[in-house]
Amino acid sequence: MSDVHTGQCLCGAVRFRARGELREVVACHCTQCRKQTGHFLATTSIDDDKLDLEGAENLTWYRASDFARRGFCSTCGSFLFWKADTENYTAILAGSLEKPTGLKLTYHIYCADKGDYYEISDGLPQFAQESPSIVTATSPRD
Repeated sequence: MSDVHTGQCLCGAVRFRARGELREVVACHCTQCRKQTGHFLATTSIDDDKLDLEGAENLTWYRASDFARRGFCSTCGSFLFWKADTENYTAILAGSLEKPTGLKLTYHIYCADKGDYYEISDGLPQFAQESPSIVTATSPRD
């Protein structure tokens, strides 16, 4: 598997390249992620210094909380990134990556907030709230 992953928004106005190993994919079922995507959110992440953007002028950042923001294409509206102010990595929506990714979904967070119209039945670990291993939109600030 390559250590360079490329991706883009739906219209191609924002493209990116992640150089290096990506974090496992985590599914977030919190209310913010569900409202922004219409379902749940699946992200991986990469250190900021290993993420190259093309078309950054088409990237709009929405401050969804007092310590994190969400990046989307201002042309087509594709949600691409999640970024905590205090972290040196950027979460990338797994669906925006070109295949093959070699990635696997590893667990679910904020399952207590999931939609009432679906079940999580893939057998992966489920956390009622957050996992202690990653910062999320509702994690307390240090």
